[in-house]
Amino acid sequence: MKITIYHNPKCSTSRNALALIRNVGIEPEIIDYLQHPPSLITLTKLAADAGLTIRETLRPKESLYATLELSNPALTDTQLLETMVKHPILINRPFVVTDRGTRLCRPSERVLDILPKPPQ
Repeated sequence: MKITIYHNPKCSTSRNALALIRNVGIEPEIIDYLQHPPSLITLTKLAADAGLTIRETLRPKESLYATLELSNPALTDTQLLETMVKHPILINRPFVVTDRGTRLCRPSERVLDILPKPPQ
């Protein structure tokens, strides 16, 4: 099974999700999304496949969220997406993609729903 994780190595939730994936014996494709931000199209697809709105993919606890006034309801999905592509630290994490689905794994245990078997 192919698994991709949009990972931030400084985030404990992201590290925990990665550990759970590895615990089932799979080495995922790891995309450090801070170094290699997803495109607007990819980010849109991740949100849709995970059943989330664009706003739900934002990280409101990030200080830049307040600085850029991203809570403003007048901002469109396109504006929010463009901002996340420009400032990937605003993307909530980690997103994990498998053959069984896509999840925003907060908490990290949400990854278990889309793994092929339970961890050891």
